[in-house]
Amino acid sequence: MSGPAPPEGYAPHFRKSRFTDPWEPLFSKTEARQVSIGLWLAEAHCNSRGLVHGGLIASLADNAMGLSCVAALAADGKPPPAGLVTVNLSTDYLGAARLGQWLATDTQFVKTGRSLCFASCLVHADGKPVARANATFSLAAAG
Repeated sequence: MSGPAPPEGYAPHFRKSRFTDPWEPLFSKTEARQVSIGLWLAEAHCNSRGLVHGGLIASLADNAMGLSCVAALAADGKPPPAGLVTVNLSTDYLGAARLGQWLATDTQFVKTGRSLCFASCLVHADGKPVARANATFSLAAAG
């Protein structure tokens, strides 16, 4: 799958996994306390009704919020966790994302603690909000 170049500031996504491989090409933009993930929507991302599958939207938000928690921990001067585990994820769908649109996350809130991290984000399709997600992550101790 390929599409036009990503918007300014996005580069090929730095974190690869077998789970996200089918979504490629993925792009990301990293800021001090946020990692935004984006992609051009293709047929492989759609459900049987031709709309982008809600599971893709929720999974993309989960990925972006987790990576944003790691970025926020670093910005707060805290050691990186050995890993993050999603303990709660809620997603509210606000609209539909469609074939050919640019889908991207915008993590707007991250609160880091000793054992938990909380995040919320909006997912946009061509700049219009299509979902709002909130997550709680458990931080695995390093070492």
